Parts: sequence; C-alpha cells; structure tokens
Amino acid sequence: MQNHLKVVLIQADLIWEKPKQNRLNFTKKIEEINDDVDLVVLPEMFTSGFTMNASAVAESMQGETVLWMKDLASKKDIAITGSLVIADENSFYNRLLFVEPSGNITYYNKRHTFTLVGEDETYTAGNEKLIINYKGWKICPLICYDLRFPVWARNTEDYDVLIYVANWPKPRVSAWDTLLKARAIENMCYCIGVNRVGVDGVHSEYSGHSAVYDVLGNVKTSMTPNKEQVETVTLEKRHVEAYRSKLKFLNDKDSFAIN
Repeated sequence: MQNHLKVVLIQADLIWEKPKQNRLNFTKKIEEINDDVDLVVLPEMFTSGFTMNASAVAESMQGETVLWMKDLASKKDIAITGSLVIADENSFYNRLLFVEPSGNITYYNKRHTFTLVGEDETYTAGNEKLIINYKGWKICPLICYDLRFPVWARNTEDYDVLIYVANWPKPRVSAWDTLLKARAIENMCYCIGVNRVGVDGVHSEYSGHSAVYDVLGNVKTSMTPNKEQVETVTLEKRHVEAYRSKLKFLNDKDSFAIN
C-alpha cells in the first residue's frame, strides 16, 4: 500500500471537435511534468469539448486516443484518467477511462446524462459504479453532471478518493465549488474536480475552478480561474484514516438501494 498519492490536475482549454489537436496539447503538458507523480486527471470529453455531435469525434476502445493514453501512461509511469466519446456496440458513450502504466484499462460510463442539452438523446447512460484499486488507494471516478446526485456518489465502498471530470459552465460554477466540497465532507474522502476553461463550439464559457478538497472540506489546491494550469497535489492516506477513525460519521450512514 502506498501512503501518499501524488495527483496532477490539468485544467485546459479544449479545441472544439479536434481530437488530434487536443491530444497534442495534453501531450505537451504531460511530458513537461517532472515530478514523480502517480495520476494525471484530464477534463470531461478532453478530446473534443462537450459535443452532441458524437459521430464526428467518436473513437473505439482500440482507437488513437486509447493508444495515446496507454503509450503516455507507460512512458511516464503514471495513470491517466479523463472522459471521451466512445462508440461501442452501436451506441455512443461519454466514457471515462482509467489507464494504468501497466496498460490495464478500466472505464466508467456517465450515469447522469445532461438532459438540459440533450445528452440523453445522443449518449447511452451507464448503470455501473466503478471503484478502482490503484497503489493501495480506492478511487471512485464520476463525470460532471453526476456531481448533482449525491446518492450515486455515496461512499458505501469505503473509497478514499472521489474524482469528477467536467465541462461545467461558468454561470453555474458556484454550484460546482459547493458540491465538490460537500461530496468530500459527506463521504469523508478526498474529492478532486477537474474542469476545463475557454469557450466551446456552442458558445458555452468555462472558468475552471479545478480543485482538491480533503475530508474536512478544506481546499488543497490554488488553481487560477479562466486559465490553463497544471497543479500537483499530494494526498495522504493517514489524513483519511485518522479522521474516519476519530469521527466515524460513515458508520452512521443510511442503507439504501439504487434502482
């Protein structure tokens, strides 16, 4: 078990529906990481921006972006996670991939598709929560709109880290800030949120506000809004264990079933 997990947050502008150009941008940022890090977190739909034009950017699980993630993960000896548009069995998915240095890939399909813009009409929703065991840490990755639904995120698996990758618009960014902090506190875990910046192809504006919150809801990062930025933060297992042992709030959680 590894007592520390060093995580890199990449808050970036995304080039609309241009996977190759976005990969080049992230390649540069990842290759410039000099620290001995464990995990790199990219935004939601990091190859395209939050597009409903799925057929224009969709890739397979054997496509260029998956191969790119595997190659970089191996080369830099890091895990890389973020979501992109995947075509699988005649459906499109907003799919988060978690690619380890070994080449092992696990994935999560976004459960709560964003009905306000018709994501539910383009993408098939997932129905399985993913818990990743990586270097002795239990990680639960979710996607953007999932943040508004605390029951789905509820920590019934004793995970240590909750991750949200997002294209969360600037007009509602105060909700993003508040809910990330709330998810950390109520689940007694680190909560990581990585959001994009810039303006997309349908004129939605994004201000970032990427952050890491600890078990008590304290922010552990200093990301600058409205700016591309890369920041590294070290998570400490003893922080999670100490407060769970002392406060024991998760022992009193309600039992429930999700339909």
